[in-house]
Amino acid sequence: MFNLFNKKKNKANIHSITIPDQGWNKLSEDGDAIRWVNPQQSALIVLHFFDKEPDLPTVKDLDYLKKFYRNIAASSNGGTVETDILHIHDIPTVKTIIKIPQKETGMVYIASITIPFEDCSYVVKIQANEIGVTGMRDAAILNRLMETGEVEIGEENIINWFEDPYDPDFKQGTPMNKSELEKYDHEFPEHPLSIARSLIKKIATEIVFQPVIKELPSFKK
Repeated sequence: MFNLFNKKKNKANIHSITIPDQGWNKLSEDGDAIRWVNPQQSALIVLHFFDKEPDLPTVKDLDYLKKFYRNIAASSNGGTVETDILHIHDIPTVKTIIKIPQKETGMVYIASITIPFEDCSYVVKIQANEIGVTGMRDAAILNRLMETGEVEIGEENIINWFEDPYDPDFKQGTPMNKSELEKYDHEFPEHPLSIARSLIKKIATEIVFQPVIKELPSFKK
């Protein structure tokens, strides 16, 4: 009778999900996270396991999620590059890419996939930092778009350059600029945004769930 009144303990753990680690060096591992690093690219892959109810607001309302992550990024003077809802092995997940200004110069790009369940969640995160000479991608695309007249230099700002991808009227933080569009990634494969975006796409395709994952109660929000 005792067992009937006790909630079945979650059997999932950090190893219930496997992601491609690119053969990078494992930096650390514990029950909450596994971290891999590639010093040459100043990039980090992290697999997090949170053994508690997720604080994610929803996996159903994409418009709400866009506002939610836009405000999170802007609170750190950053901006949103992408927010989307994916279905990985039939499980709803949230994909985001945001950028945060570094103290000196350049940006940190953070791409993530959040996989929520009723009582736990996994987050895969890619963090890639601009290092060395920064702003080369921005400058190259800005000059190109100025030549075509798509972007202009105004008296106080650059016209038609910065724009949140989902709300052109949102001006807080550091909105996405035209050079950060995915169509330019192939021209700048070593740029941290290109690295983060390609890696999170690869992980979303190649992530492996152990059978215990299918037994977890789903996230209802």
